[in-house]
Amino acid sequence: MAELKYGERAIEEAELECWENPYPERDYTIDITFPEFTCLCPRSGYPDFATIKIRYIPDKVIVELKSLKLYLNKYRRVYISHEAATNKIYEDLYKLLKPRFLEVIGDFNPRGNVKTIVKVSSNTNR
Repeated sequence: MAELKYGERAIEEAELECWENPYPERDYTIDITFPEFTCLCPRSGYPDFATIKIRYIPDKVIVELKSLKLYLNKYRRVYISHEAATNKIYEDLYKLLKPRFLEVIGDFNPRGNVKTIVKVSSNTNR
């Protein structure tokens, strides 16, 4: 087996990280778009492509963007449905950030003439 390239190693070892929120006393929204998300269909093995959109109002911490990029790239080799991928990303971010609000949208490209958009969000009440 060939040795992993440095980018492949970084993706394989990736873990979500957070930083302190520089303005925890203020409500503000962070919008993140990841237009090159890929995963594998758990039934066929065909690749699925999507844009992942993340919107959140931080509390004490914010997500470190390079760790998020590498974390999302881990899905390239994962057999997972659109619904499961979107919910798993939401769960992992919510667990890490404990934000005041979080929304994750998986906007999947059409495949077989079917387009899927999966939206998971918290309400603003804790």
